[in-house]
Amino acid sequence: MATPTDAPPDSHIDHAASLRYWNSVAANTKTMLGMLGSYPWYTRIDLRGSKTFLGKVRRMIPNCPTEGKLPLGVDCGAGVGRVTEGLLSQVCERVDAVEPIEKFTEVIRNSELKRIGVVGDIYTMGLENWYPEKNKYDLIWTQFCVGHLTDVQLREYFVRCREALTETGIMVVKENQSTDPNGWDMFDEEDSSVTRTDEKLRTLFKEAGLVLVASELQLGFPKNFKLLPVRFYALRPST
Repeated sequence: MATPTDAPPDSHIDHAASLRYWNSVAANTKTMLGMLGSYPWYTRIDLRGSKTFLGKVRRMIPNCPTEGKLPLGVDCGAGVGRVTEGLLSQVCERVDAVEPIEKFTEVIRNSELKRIGVVGDIYTMGLENWYPEKNKYDLIWTQFCVGHLTDVQLREYFVRCREALTETGIMVVKENQSTDPNGWDMFDEEDSSVTRTDEKLRTLFKEAGLVLVASELQLGFPKNFKLLPVRFYALRPST
């Protein structure tokens, strides 16, 4: 855990170590529920909360359709496609995927959703290397993955996402929150990632030219598991 005299927590991020960790995690090739497949209660609560939050946000954005599916979304940090299958395929006509671990993208590539054309382009790369086309996406969903980027890389990623949104496009970031008692970001050596504070994320959004449309905590997780708080952020370009 960082102290004021230590280097910033994000300076300890080692992308090679992150890739080694995730390559050691089994990909569930039978279902896109993948790494959280052993915890169906978590997935059920998580996806239900995401769908409710997105529905609220769509009603808050002028000219954004509140009914029917959005034309094109992208699942950033997609893993084996848990969120693509459980949420994005239900709210978007087509969904692209960005994920650095090849064995995870192979699960998506071999899925029924890919076969029927709901899954579109699949980018096997880290978010730091993903450069989407401008004005392309109606929904950019980024969940449980930005901790693998340094602050500088994350700010640059947010800038690229801002530019990739359509006129009524929405970016949603859903992430664990730091619970450090001193209000610092927390570095995790196991997967070489950083869990950021709410304040840090809001600062990075602002620096990237994004305005916060709505934010709330994910509710419903059993307290006895002592999970980190999870917060939604819905974002739009500030200009």
